[in-house]
Amino acid sequence: MSTDGDQLRFLVVDDTEDIRDLMARMVVRLGHVADQAADGEEAVEALSRYAYDIMLLDLTMPRMSGEDVVRWLRDNPDRSEGLDVVVVSAWAGEQRAVLQELGVTTVLQKPLRGQQLRDLISDRNARTAP
Repeated sequence: MSTDGDQLRFLVVDDTEDIRDLMARMVVRLGHVADQAADGEEAVEALSRYAYDIMLLDLTMPRMSGEDVVRWLRDNPDRSEGLDVVVVSAWAGEQRAVLQELGVTTVLQKPLRGQQLRDLISDRNARTAP
């Protein structure tokens, strides 16, 4: 969870290193903290250790898919408290119904644009402001 003013802690999950690095750099450039995970299993390990404000999650990954990560979060509600799950995928269209059923309301098309990230942060801050 965010502990330093408006600074948010992100978990960026994508199996493509260049995309993951780019999204993490975008987050850091906006003044926030970004941890990275290369697949769903690494994401679950990180989520088990740390609390995050926002997770940018790819769907199609080896070992454990993004959908499986969301199912894990549903089964571990103590790890998802206060977490906004944002699916960032080129192929999310056909999975929207399943994602909505799992509680994912924000799905963004790859590539993630800077303005989309700023809007996510603004929306989060507006919802959590005292």
